Amino acid sequence: MGAPENANHLPKSKRYTTVVFDLGDVLFTWSSSTPKSPLPGKILHSILRSVHWFEYEKGNISEDEAYSRVAKQFSVSAADVKAAFEAARDSLQSNPRMLDLIKELRESGLAVYAMSNISAPDWEVLSTKASPEQWALFDQVFTSASARERKPNIGFYKHVVQETGLDPSCAIFVDDKLENVVSARSLGFHGIVFDDENKVIQQLKNLCGDPVVRAKKFLASHKKRLNSNFAQLLILEATGDKSLVDYVAHPGQFNFFQHGGVLTTQEFPNDLDTTSIGLTVSDHIDTATKHKVMDEMLKYQNSDGIMQVYFDHSRPRIDPVVCVNVLTLFYSNGRGHELSRTLDWVEEVLRNRAYISGTYYYYSADQFLFFLSRLLSVSPELRQRLGTAFKERILERFGVEADSLSLAARIIGATVVGLVDERDLETLRSRQCENGSWEDGWFYKYGATGILIRNDGATTALAMRAMQLVDELRQKQSQSTSKSSPYSSNLFSWAVSVLKF
Repeated sequence: MGAPENANHLPKSKRYTTVVFDLGDVLFTWSSSTPKSPLPGKILHSILRSVHWFEYEKGNISEDEAYSRVAKQFSVSAADVKAAFEAARDSLQSNPRMLDLIKELRESGLAVYAMSNISAPDWEVLSTKASPEQWALFDQVFTSASARERKPNIGFYKHVVQETGLDPSCAIFVDDKLENVVSARSLGFHGIVFDDENKVIQQLKNLCGDPVVRAKKFLASHKKRLNSNFAQLLILEATGDKSLVDYVAHPGQFNFFQHGGVLTTQEFPNDLDTTSIGLTVSDHIDTATKHKVMDEMLKYQNSDGIMQVYFDHSRPRIDPVVCVNVLTLFYSNGRGHELSRTLDWVEEVLRNRAYISGTYYYYSADQFLFFLSRLLSVSPELRQRLGTAFKERILERFGVEADSLSLAARIIGATVVGLVDERDLETLRSRQCENGSWEDGWFYKYGATGILIRNDGATTALAMRAMQLVDELRQKQSQSTSKSSPYSSNLFSWAVSVLKF
């Protein structure tokens, strides 16, 4: 039920069609200090920043004239200047990782250009430092010598725009010098300063790639190795893909762990939380067995009538998120009325923001709201009762700093009440790792010990689902001919279809 493979998961104004790269110190590296160089690297860098060298790069003076002028300016011999630059040219090497990325960008349909401050003689040397096949990755290479202009002068950028017909608002510019990036940004380019190769590759993949397709590839490459029954069940619900998971198909009650406790007692009791998720998501348990398990659950209410966490009276714990998940199971099976006091407490937690610092077992406020959105999706009665308060609380979370898992949970919760959290969606997109996953996300914690547990598979699955749901909501809203309440039965019946698999 996911979005099409070619769906655009960027705001319409952020679809990029073009990338413009600098060459030196981005796609090619060189050294200013080599054993063959008669000049210190510091002097060589100063020469490169001199007005005489600028004129040389623009083709306004010859190579010999440039060497003569800078030699005089820096009180060195022209012969040493020439020898130093010949040594620097010899040190030039292409950056295979970046060239591989360019190949990937080209294969995805993007136009790729190079734009470099470089003299004609230096370009002649540089052009031999990569294979013809590698140079063919560029639609065109623009040099300052041929344009008679150089970065950061606006004229050079306008020359490239005019020659290519590119739209700066749909183009990305990558350069190692901030002043060059600033000029590009002033014309509408999305500018990236090349200060960390890994970070730049991640940024380009996140800006140009399809996050859902990349996330699916990550999940497929890590399938059935994503730990814990609880996380596996959430991945199953988010993706609808049984091939990705390998949870223990318990005959009734579920356990959080797959093969005994980890960082806790080996004999760990079954819990109502994982059981509720399991009975809601999995399809291997018949209806009669589900009701038998729910009958057993009712024995684990405390003196306040609130559902407890474990099928173990010696562990009297309560957690509002666990209560929400139990309520979702009961309301999904027509038995929500049996847990009225638990529901009352959940409502108080919502209205009084008791969840704001997380709960006993769950790390963040957004996780409470996410699981509550699942409950609202299965019960029109509760949508009527809690919908307005829920929408107010989810709106309060927009823009609050959080890890990727919490952002995904927040975005999903927002879609259930017809809202698109644009700001957090953009942040979430920017955090996708190079391998397609999202890593930063604390899901739950071991009660009093405070040990935090994360699962990259679950975080990735929920982040991917958040983007799919936003796409589906946008499509639904664009098809609508008239405004309707976000709490209408039509929207919530849609929400049920996209949250239940």
